[in-house]
Amino acid sequence: MELSEKDKSVTVEEFADIVYGSKESLESYCAHFLLSRDIVYFVKVESRGSSIYQPRPSAQVDELLRRKLAKEAADKELEEFVHLLKSAKALPLGSKPPKNSWLMEEKVKQKIESLQAYAVDVCNDEQRRMAGNILKAMGFARTSSAALKLLINVGYFPVHVNLDLFRYDVQTTYTEKVLSVAEELLVDCPDSDKHVRKDLSNLRVYAIDVDEADELDDALSATRLPDGRIKVWIHVADPTCFLQPRSILDREAMHRGTSIFLPTATFPMFPERLAMNAMSLQQGTDCRSVSVSVILHPDGSIAEYSIENSVIKPTYMLTYEGATELLYMNLEEEKDLRILQEAASIRAQWRRSQGSIDTAMIEPRIKVANPDDPEPNINLYVEDQTNPAMQLVSEMMILCGEAVAAFGSDNNIPLPYRGHPQSNTAVSAFAYLPEGPARSVANISVLRAAEMDFRKPVAHGVLGIPGYVQFTSPIRRYVDLLAHYQVKAFLRGESPPYSAGDLEGMTFIASMHVKVARKLHSNSLRYWLLEYLRRQPKGRKYRALLLKFIKDRMATLLLVDVGIQVTTVVAAGKVGDEASVVVEMVHPRDDILSVTEIAQDTEE
Repeated sequence: MELSEKDKSVTVEEFADIVYGSKESLESYCAHFLLSRDIVYFVKVESRGSSIYQPRPSAQVDELLRRKLAKEAADKELEEFVHLLKSAKALPLGSKPPKNSWLMEEKVKQKIESLQAYAVDVCNDEQRRMAGNILKAMGFARTSSAALKLLINVGYFPVHVNLDLFRYDVQTTYTEKVLSVAEELLVDCPDSDKHVRKDLSNLRVYAIDVDEADELDDALSATRLPDGRIKVWIHVADPTCFLQPRSILDREAMHRGTSIFLPTATFPMFPERLAMNAMSLQQGTDCRSVSVSVILHPDGSIAEYSIENSVIKPTYMLTYEGATELLYMNLEEEKDLRILQEAASIRAQWRRSQGSIDTAMIEPRIKVANPDDPEPNINLYVEDQTNPAMQLVSEMMILCGEAVAAFGSDNNIPLPYRGHPQSNTAVSAFAYLPEGPARSVANISVLRAAEMDFRKPVAHGVLGIPGYVQFTSPIRRYVDLLAHYQVKAFLRGESPPYSAGDLEGMTFIASMHVKVARKLHSNSLRYWLLEYLRRQPKGRKYRALLLKFIKDRMATLLLVDVGIQVTTVVAAGKVGDEASVVVEMVHPRDDILSVTEIAQDTEE
């Protein structure tokens, strides 16, 4: 303070004389020791080869003292947090502190969230610095994988945490305002179309879907007319009777774009109670619906169609497996189901005559019942899209889309029309390949980009139909919901709520979220398929189908019993041939799967 007031610089010897009253060697060294370690009170300047120390201004000293104290406090906080981490890490699995305990105190919350952001690799500079300091203090490398491992070890994350939910900032909950509006609709939602709904509750109605489906959007009916032609109905849930365009719930659905289906959870586009109860079709209950009825020519083309508001009472809620079993049983009382199968068959033949392309694949389905457990139960089902019930439903959904596109065209209604140009490669080019996944992969490889139009239908070369509108999943796909708004307005004699330009903008917004949802689904499905393979006995043989060659003998194979594709070298064979492989290495978190071909048994 004295030197600062006089603005006087000092040498080491002069400082020793002031502090110790002596310039001797010991005192001078002690003065040098003090000054060289000081970062607050003095600044070192060089003058003619000797060191001179200049006192800092008092304001600067105060600021440096504040920073020093702040650093000491931060170091102490870091030390205490590291102690918390080490304590939690040492606890047995069932005794780890719950996740919310790390979020109660703001200082702890900041640090744990910095580690989380670092693990997910979406952190800002401050979070990166803080996470790096924590990992260093814990003795870990400064990597995202080290941060993830630490968060799992302390119990903040489960072993099989889905990082994509954080990486893509997926909204898994709803605001109180949205939930409140949904609850109000559950209590009181009069049906404005009640006076024009056609009573179709006398029809036998089949709702067929996967066994874990929560939102039931569609159902089917059929009959044979006196002239021998087949009439089918595609009944679609009517969520627009609960909604108004541009309302809070509608905007929420648009910004979600779709329901998200993961092996571990479902995140519906609408609040759960509304989506899975009030909006969904329910067995044995009068349900509001929009029914698309179609009479088919004998060759499978559309002879007549109509769209109307209706009331239905679903007779059966069937899984694909259950519906297939009913078809094989050939029961007289289920003749309507057999008529539906016949309709699907002639529709498929007609579409093939129009140049449709087979893209059916073997698709895996996984359900994980207890994903937060270190070793959860994994239920794997590999569905074959050539399954009779799946083909039946698929054909009826395509038929519905064609009828709605025709309805829109005939009545000049702006709709999200989907199309797909014919490939430059003829369908017959791959006729030499066996039917199934190998031919489908070849067909998919030459497809051109899909198209959309919002004023008129465009031909869908892949499906082999003149126009197509997705209409059958309005509870789980926002673009389907847009089509419902437009069609329903026309049925009421009103102008469509949206212009073609409006539809294009909203479809673009919804489509961005749909892309994220697809990425989430495919990443999560692959992770759990790899986890399933990791648990299998070492040396287990897998039947594989050769899908395509990449270079020389490097090929893409499909593990038929798992439904996952993998790349490896094969010694012999051609596309469509079968091979046997064993898994050499699998790491789900790092997305690593390595297999080796083995010689097939001579008996096989």
